[in-house]
Amino acid sequence: MIVVYIIIGVVLLLLIIALLSPSRYQIERTIIIQKPQPEVMNRVADLNSYKEWNPWQKMEPNAQGVITGSARKPGHKYEWNGKKIGAGSLTLRDIDRKHIHFDLQFLRPWKSKAADNWLFEEWGTDGTKVTWQNAGELPFPVARLMWPMIRKGLDKQFIEGLNNLKKLSEGK
Repeated sequence: MIVVYIIIGVVLLLLIIALLSPSRYQIERTIIIQKPQPEVMNRVADLNSYKEWNPWQKMEPNAQGVITGSARKPGHKYEWNGKKIGAGSLTLRDIDRKHIHFDLQFLRPWKSKAADNWLFEEWGTDGTKVTWQNAGELPFPVARLMWPMIRKGLDKQFIEGLNNLKKLSEGK
């Protein structure tokens, strides 16, 4: 009987911790790429080149992926389904001279929505400062409890993705 009370107590404690944890997250990373701003921006706005630099696509290259819509146009969409990377979609919401805004939807391992935003600023004579931002929901309770591990993984993957984008863009 004591074991049951201990288990109930641990579950209640975890639920309280999850309740007090943030319900949303935001992450941002920046890199300088020595290529003109339009060239770098086009690599991100065209989801057909996503697999060449995106860390999640590289993590599971055999995951199912479907790209629809016209590159660099609102509605351009990438849908994925894999064992490691789960299932979801990335849809270009809007684009202007310096910004790309995507809607990111996760279906598996849990349902969640996020905004994936990019800023491209001219840097020096032929460089581009690229800022990748992502903000979204942390579903209750599991994602909130796992946020420290999720953040660590996102930090690593954003840095890896930006470095991949830099290598691809600079031809290294």
